[in-house]
Amino acid sequence: MSDRPEDKPETPASTGEARPDPVKPPSDAAAKGKADDEAAAKAKAEKVAKDAADDQAEARAKVEKVEKVEKAAKVAAEAKAKAEAKTARAVEKAAETAKEEKAEQEREAREAAEDLKRPPKAPPWHRTLRADPPAHIRLALGVGMIAMVFLLWWFLTRGDDVQMQFNGRTKILELKVVASVDRIVSAAKLPSPGEVFGSFGALLDRQLFDNATATLWRVGKGVGMAAFVGILLGVLSAAHRGVNSALAPIVIFLRSVPMGAMIPLTLMLFGDEEPQKSKFIFVALVPFVFSDTVMAMSIVPDRYIETAQTLGASRLQIVRKVLVPLALPDILTSLRFQLGLALGYIMLAEEVNTEFGLGHMIFSSQRQGPYEHVYLLLFVIALMAFLIDYLLRTIQRGVFSWRKDL
Repeated sequence: MSDRPEDKPETPASTGEARPDPVKPPSDAAAKGKADDEAAAKAKAEKVAKDAADDQAEARAKVEKVEKVEKAAKVAAEAKAKAEAKTARAVEKAAETAKEEKAEQEREAREAAEDLKRPPKAPPWHRTLRADPPAHIRLALGVGMIAMVFLLWWFLTRGDDVQMQFNGRTKILELKVVASVDRIVSAAKLPSPGEVFGSFGALLDRQLFDNATATLWRVGKGVGMAAFVGILLGVLSAAHRGVNSALAPIVIFLRSVPMGAMIPLTLMLFGDEEPQKSKFIFVALVPFVFSDTVMAMSIVPDRYIETAQTLGASRLQIVRKVLVPLALPDILTSLRFQLGLALGYIMLAEEVNTEFGLGHMIFSSQRQGPYEHVYLLLFVIALMAFLIDYLLRTIQRGVFSWRKDL
């Protein structure tokens, strides 16, 4: 509806014409029209207000929709940026990993090439047959075994008692270590380490150095004679098999006879005086020196002999300049071992009709005491043998430095 005046119908009042009188009074009709107009205006105002509210609601909805779209676009942009950054980091990481893998492969390839160039690494000595441990391990094992032996010795002979005794000569009380009856092994059979090594002063008073010198002189003469005869016959036997065949039965016989049985034989042949002692050592050692000399010359490689023959060397020159020099280190090694055996054999010879010698001291201590000296003399003889062997081995290594197995 329109509230404009031109839209209203013309009435007699507006045109100036005379209206006929209605049935109802004019005042009631005007009031009714006015009420209708107000109602229509009110309805129109409500509709306009409603339309405005709807427009506002629609506008707000559009604004919210736009905001949601913008927010979603922003979120999508952030997600896209994050995804792109993550992808870039993943690509960089993959590139770094590939680079590291390539570098690792190149390093492994270089190490493999180097491994192929250098000789293979030997397994540890304790997992290899006939392998020598390092020097410090050998020393530790040797010292450890000696310590265990002395610890067992101490355990079996422990239990010494300390007693106070009155000394009639000095008129004072003295402390004295007496073997206890509660020890596992009695002192008459096995003195304790303290008792044995504590008696060294008394052993020196028994002219230890003079007796040791006498023993070494007898051993030296016997070993010298055995070396001269055994090496000479061994060289002849190794060079000429006929000589070896002739001497072999005698050598086998002498090597098979026990050393104890040689004592009566040498006593009958040489008497019981001083020459018998060194000649007993000679008879005991000469078959072994002979056999070791033949063996040392037999293992000389044939290529050296063939080379000498190609150069025109005679048989004597081959023996003198090829076989003997190459076999000499092994011959000297055999003499070192025979010298150690001779120090043991001489103890048997010095039991008969001797006034000086380590063997004489051992047997007199065993019969008359002190019993501690029997054990202490064994340590003295072992120490002497070790020092002599160490000296000879040092000289041997210096002279034959080309032999790394000495």
